[in-house]
Amino acid sequence: MLKHLLIENYALIEELDAEFSEGLTVITGETGAGKSILLGALSLILGQRADTRVLRDQNKKCIIEGTFSLKDLPVRDAFDAFDLDYDDFSLFRREITPQGKSRAFINDTPVKLPVMKAITEKLIDIHSQHESLLVGTSSLQFDVVDSFAKQLDKLAEYRRLFDRYGESRRKLREMEEEERNSRTDLDYYRFQLDELEQAAPNPEEYRRNEEDMSVLRNAEEIGYKLEKAMHLLQDSEINLHDQLNEAVSLFRSMEAFGKDYSQLADRLNSALIETKDIASEVSSLRDKVIHDPDQAKLIEERLDQINNLMLKHNASDIEELLDIRDQYRERIEKTDSLEQKIQEQKKLILQIAKDLGKSTDEISAARAGVIPEIEREVLRLLHELGMPGARFSIKRKPLSDFTKHGKDDIGFLFNANVGGELQNLSKVASGGELSRFMLSIKSMISQKMLLPTIIFDEIDTGISGETSTRVANILRHMSATMQVVAITHLPQIASRGDSHLLVYKIVENGRTNTYLKQLNKEERIDEVAKMLGGEKPSRVMLETAKELIFTK
Repeated sequence: MLKHLLIENYALIEELDAEFSEGLTVITGETGAGKSILLGALSLILGQRADTRVLRDQNKKCIIEGTFSLKDLPVRDAFDAFDLDYDDFSLFRREITPQGKSRAFINDTPVKLPVMKAITEKLIDIHSQHESLLVGTSSLQFDVVDSFAKQLDKLAEYRRLFDRYGESRRKLREMEEEERNSRTDLDYYRFQLDELEQAAPNPEEYRRNEEDMSVLRNAEEIGYKLEKAMHLLQDSEINLHDQLNEAVSLFRSMEAFGKDYSQLADRLNSALIETKDIASEVSSLRDKVIHDPDQAKLIEERLDQINNLMLKHNASDIEELLDIRDQYRERIEKTDSLEQKIQEQKKLILQIAKDLGKSTDEISAARAGVIPEIEREVLRLLHELGMPGARFSIKRKPLSDFTKHGKDDIGFLFNANVGGELQNLSKVASGGELSRFMLSIKSMISQKMLLPTIIFDEIDTGISGETSTRVANILRHMSATMQVVAITHLPQIASRGDSHLLVYKIVENGRTNTYLKQLNKEERIDEVAKMLGGEKPSRVMLETAKELIFTK
């Protein structure tokens, strides 16, 4: 249960410190005093998002702290799941900085907002006027039935599976679209690949052909120059070999006169050996240089084939052309493998659908089992709340396909009067009837959900007279097993509280400030009397207030 609430720098609140007790706590105050501001601040530690507009002073951070007593509540597993320290009295804290940054803490450990929300939603339920309007919507009606059936965890698991089902089907559609597009281009890819594979471009061959083509194109000039080189090296009457031989002989004859002559003889001999080797290579090259037009034509045709392919595919060199060939090959292989992947994806979808079917069968069976009990209990409470002619029915219709709620369509049908036709709740219920209906629902499912705290924000909208007393009695009954906080304008409800908090505002230094005060016995009598008879209640009103408060 909520034990303590601290609010700093939020809307009209500069600083507010409030204690909450067990049983029924009522909160009253003039319209606009700031009662709903309390709920807005509290919602921040329940995981709701906020921005800097909530800051009273834009130069200071906003702080909201809530202390909860968790003893004997089944929440320790949630703390363990998020690796958080558990304490019987746990502190939940939110901070909103002037820069717009939001920080959340549980027992001084920083947490992400979804983590805080996952834990606090097990601790407290805030019912607002807006939620009464939503009771006619499909989502809330499903939540009511599934909460009563205690299968919210099962629904959460189903929705994870349902999301996976939707994602798998989306992926299948993309794969099938990709396959259709690929099949359209497949013949083109195959033609391009066949042409490239038949050409069989090879970098080494291409470079060798370029060299050979260069030689063939200049065979006459190359042959002439090689022939001349051979003439100089060994074929002329006065050639390099003969002259080197003669020089070697001269220096050999002078070896006896010093080692310098011997070394020069050796060096000249090495040069002679090298020139003979060069001459041999030149001779070999000369023999290979043949002016062969047919061979030149073949090489030129091969080079043209590869060059045209590089030009066609905008490849800067033969290596890039090979990369393009590999890309065509990969596209074809991918297209061929897509069909198998599509079949595998279809099998996966069928398996997920099977699991979904099993899950929805269990969910639908649970709903069918609790609907009669819900109808009986809601009608009992509505009759108790002064609607003896009310009729209520839950219509459940099986669907052919999965939805986020399973394979059921659920509708709440209602009529407040005897003899009237049952219609959709949102079409036939007035504001007061919706408030009473929602109170019936909350009273019924709160025990099932085992929430320790529930807060009603003006559940008394649209009701008065004897009905107000009946609403107060139901709230009082609920508070026997849980903490109930009721923001109200009705004296019948205010008088039933175990504790009474007054929200009021004061203009100080040109600014409006909201405060919260715990009322004592005499102050409660005075406040309830004001709710009965105006700002200056009569003695009769004071006596009536006293009777209301002390007659429970």
